[in-house]
Amino acid sequence: MPGDAAGPPLGVIAGRGELPAKVARAAIDGGRPVLVLALQGQAEPEYIRSFDHQWVRLGEGSKALSLLRSAGIREITFAGGVKRPSLWSLMPDARAAKFLAKVGARAMGDNSLLTAVIAEFEAEGFTVTAPNKIADGLVPSPGCLTTVEPDQQANIDIKRGKEVAAALGASDVGQSVAVQQGVVLAVEAAEGTDALIARAGQLRLQGMGGVLIKLAKPGQSNRIDLPTIGLQTIHKAADAGLRGIAISAGASIILNQDDVIAAAEACGMFIVAIDGTASPANDRTDVL
Repeated sequence: MPGDAAGPPLGVIAGRGELPAKVARAAIDGGRPVLVLALQGQAEPEYIRSFDHQWVRLGEGSKALSLLRSAGIREITFAGGVKRPSLWSLMPDARAAKFLAKVGARAMGDNSLLTAVIAEFEAEGFTVTAPNKIADGLVPSPGCLTTVEPDQQANIDIKRGKEVAAALGASDVGQSVAVQQGVVLAVEAAEGTDALIARAGQLRLQGMGGVLIKLAKPGQSNRIDLPTIGLQTIHKAADAGLRGIAISAGASIILNQDDVIAAAEACGMFIVAIDGTASPANDRTDVL
C-alpha cells in the first residue's frame, strides 16, 4: 500500500465491472491506502491489477477477514456486480458455512442475502460504506439527463415498468424490466440485466421501441448492489431497439456519467432518473 497516504485504509470488495477501480482510485486520490479483495470468477483483472489486491473466493470468509484485519482495515465497501453462485460451487470454508447456516432461508433473495452480509461484517467490527460515498458523481439527480426526452408512450411504458419492477422487487427477484408499447417484453431474474436486454431485443415488437426500467427494490439497502448502468448498457439497449432507460434517482449508479449521456444521445436514446419503486427503508442517508 502507498506509504504516504494519510487517511484510514479502505477495503474494496470487488465484483464485476469498472466500479471497483473507480472507488479504489477515488480513495487513493483522497489520501487513503486501499486493499482490493477481488472475488474470483467475478472481478476482472484489467480493472484491479494496478491496485494492491488479493484474490479470494466468495466462500473464503476466514481468508477475507484475515486479509482485511492484517491490513488494518476497519472500513469496507462493496463495488461491482456479483453473479450469484450455487451453494455447490461456493465451497464455503468454516466461517462462510456458519454464516450461511445462520441466514438460512433469507439467502434465497439477493437483497436479503446482501443485507445479511452487511450485518455480518458489522458484527465483526467493520463499517460498511456505500461506494458513492467514496467516489463522487455516481448517483444521478432526478429528471431527464439527456436532451432527448421520453414522449407520451415512453412515459406510459415507464409507468408500467415501475409497477412490474415493484412486484419483482417486493419478491426480491430482480431490478429490471423491459416494456414496449405497454407490453412487458422481459423481466430480470438470475441472468442479469445484459441478458434481459438481449431477450427484449429478440422479442421486440414492430413500431416505436421500448424502455428499460432499472430500479432499486423496495426496502433495498443503499450500501450495496445499487442498480448500475454504464456504456455497455447503452450500447446493448440500442442494439436491442430500446429507445430509453429509466433508473432510480438518488438510488442508482451511472458509471462515467458524462460519457454515458453522450453515448445515449448519439443513439437517440433518453435517460431519465425517476422516483424508484418505493422509498428505500434501509440506510437512506447513504445516498441522499
